[in-house]
Amino acid sequence: MGLTIMLKVLVTGSKGQLGSEIEELSASYDYDFIFVDRDELDITKEEQLKDFFTKNKIDAIINCVAYTAVDKAESEQEKADRVNRKAVKKLAKIAKENNIKLIHLSTDYVFDGKAHKPYIEEFQTNPKSVYGQTKLEGENAMIAINPPNSIIIRTSWVYGFYGSNFVKTMLRLGKEKEQINVIYDQIGAPTYAKDLAKTILDILPKISNDKVKIYNYSNEGVLSWYDFAKEILKMAKIDCKIVPIETFQYPTPAKRPHYSLLNKTKIKDKFNVEISYWKDSLEDCLKRLGERK
Repeated sequence: MGLTIMLKVLVTGSKGQLGSEIEELSASYDYDFIFVDRDELDITKEEQLKDFFTKNKIDAIINCVAYTAVDKAESEQEKADRVNRKAVKKLAKIAKENNIKLIHLSTDYVFDGKAHKPYIEEFQTNPKSVYGQTKLEGENAMIAINPPNSIIIRTSWVYGFYGSNFVKTMLRLGKEKEQINVIYDQIGAPTYAKDLAKTILDILPKISNDKVKIYNYSNEGVLSWYDFAKEILKMAKIDCKIVPIETFQYPTPAKRPHYSLLNKTKIKDKFNVEISYWKDSLEDCLKRLGERK
């Protein structure tokens, strides 16, 4: 009988929205997982990284670490750059030197939001925020180093059972307030972290490419933040008025794309991925949170 070697998979940022979902799903997959948070492995520190990869034989890295405080990044440029660019560069180097597969997560914020049809991966990037810029520079650093069998997944509006996110904020505000103002002129699609986690774990063994490839992933459908808020409270049967407002009525330090719908044809065709409709995924999340009425 032939011996099957189990893939050893390192998941960084294991306490975040995506990392937590991967950990929850991990029991259903035949991989040998190592989950690390910043306390166990700080990917911004070169010596720590070298030491870790000397001691551990890793086959694949799923990098869920990111500086995601979009507005804060405007005043914490160095911090955002350290995590979103420099750390990614360090991981990509290690992945290349040790022939490790690297899956890195990026964002729809690499686009300026001026398109009128869903963004394909090859579309011209033009970030309008420090967050978007540092994420793009992280992508570019990884592409330049080019670790074999590695991919970048761009995603949007991530929410889920873990961590803080738009869905949980709406549920909380809906119970506290009689009315909430929500932006209606930013269009895109949410990504349920559990769906993304499952997709990553499903496609992991199928990834095989000489050059770093970029794929888009979000749930199916198209909506505004206003539509999203309305549906969250409707499903949770929370009686609170949602008022549609324009972006200029809610000024933020960072500019956000007005339109950032991602075209998912490439990932669906390449890996035979089926993507859930956003309302079905929202329903699953609300059930898990005990909020689906």
